[in-house]
Amino acid sequence: MPEQPPVEPTFRSDVTVQLVSHTASDAAVVFAARVSTQGERSLENLSTWDQSVTDIEHPQATRNRGLINYLMRERHGSPWEHTSMTFLISAPIFVFREFHRHRAGWSYNEESGRYRELKPVFYVPGPDRRLVQEGKPGHYQFTAGTKAQHELVERVSVNAYRQAYEAYQAMLAAGVAREVARSVLPVGLYSSMYASCNARSLMHFLGLRTTHPDAKVPSSPQREIEMVGEAMEAEWAKLMPLTYEAFNANGRVAP
Repeated sequence: MPEQPPVEPTFRSDVTVQLVSHTASDAAVVFAARVSTQGERSLENLSTWDQSVTDIEHPQATRNRGLINYLMRERHGSPWEHTSMTFLISAPIFVFREFHRHRAGWSYNEESGRYRELKPVFYVPGPDRRLVQEGKPGHYQFTAGTKAQHELVERVSVNAYRQAYEAYQAMLAAGVAREVARSVLPVGLYSSMYASCNARSLMHFLGLRTTHPDAKVPSSPQREIEMVGEAMEAEWAKLMPLTYEAFNANGRVAP
């Protein structure tokens, strides 16, 4: 059999987030909250509730908006646990290492280097990525860095990735198991996973992993996981506009 040509690595500076399924709506929050005072009556007129939650012309809309804001303000968070969203995320492995710190209300399934040959797709920071950390831990900021620093990061990263993937391929060609050969691959390698959460757990994630002018508690996330958070937030905001409005109005603190 003729020798296969080496696989050419791909270099990226982005992340991708796709909402693949959901049961998330503001109506679900209203249902869950009102069962505490109405019991089985909370399901009356079920067919009109989705409209009444978001349609500003509907007589029930103002009450529903007020209820959601009250729940958010007073941190009665359990009604948001009756929602679900599943995202397909592609990002560098070092992003997933931070992502998996979030466990309450989250489920993950990631591609496996034991069962498939990993593709040579690697992260290289883009020109807008701030490179230089200034200040003490907990009180620092990032600045852009010089042109020379950006060129150095790109050159060194690309060279290191190529060498690592060549080593990986050499071991696979020699019959070494994938689970052993993968040990030489760096955390800048892209991986993909399904991540499922409820709205409450997503709000907690966004409070820690994004920066926002409305945030009551400032956060300084790593930029790459913030990119994932921003993409997830954009999808969620379309699904639950009243919840999203209340989240921002109350300092972006998860209830």
